[in-house]
Amino acid sequence: MCFEDGAGFTRRPPKGRTWRRRGITPVVTVSGRRSGRLSVAGLIAMRPGSRTRLCHRLRTHPAGKGERRSLGERDFIPLIDGAHQLVRAPIMLVWDRLNTHVSRRMRELIDQREWLTVLLLPAYSPDLIPVEWVWAHVKRSLANLAVVALDCLETLVRNRLKRLQYRPETLDGFIAGTGLTLDEPASP
Repeated sequence: MCFEDGAGFTRRPPKGRTWRRRGITPVVTVSGRRSGRLSVAGLIAMRPGSRTRLCHRLRTHPAGKGERRSLGERDFIPLIDGAHQLVRAPIMLVWDRLNTHVSRRMRELIDQREWLTVLLLPAYSPDLIPVEWVWAHVKRSLANLAVVALDCLETLVRNRLKRLQYRPETLDGFIAGTGLTLDEPASP
């Protein structure tokens, strides 16, 4: 079973709390210029008897008018194919109803893969997607960190995700946080 979700990062840092001497307000200086965006798709793969895995794909979108600033079908399919090669088993994919997830082109690409079954979540249910916890974890680690360039941000996000790949117990915690369990069906 796999859970997929996407997130976006910009050079403007997420706000976080910090300690400072009383009366001195910490200030994080950030450029107000439009500087592009980093889109990330992540997938948590879980299987009984195996360790939980995290796969991800990053894509930078430099600042520019008229260009797509999010992930499309051609970005999600390599992520799913890579997860299939990693787990070496049929995949039951759970994801939200993002327009690229339910598009006609995506349905055609899914139909070409006999090992793939897709389950759609209700319209707004981020509490059922453990990958949302991954994004919260990564963004918390980037709080108050002003990044100079988009490629530096990409390096930082890639580094944080790579660390999570080696912490399956943390990924298990993200799954447990959703309240979902992977139980064997009860026999009659």
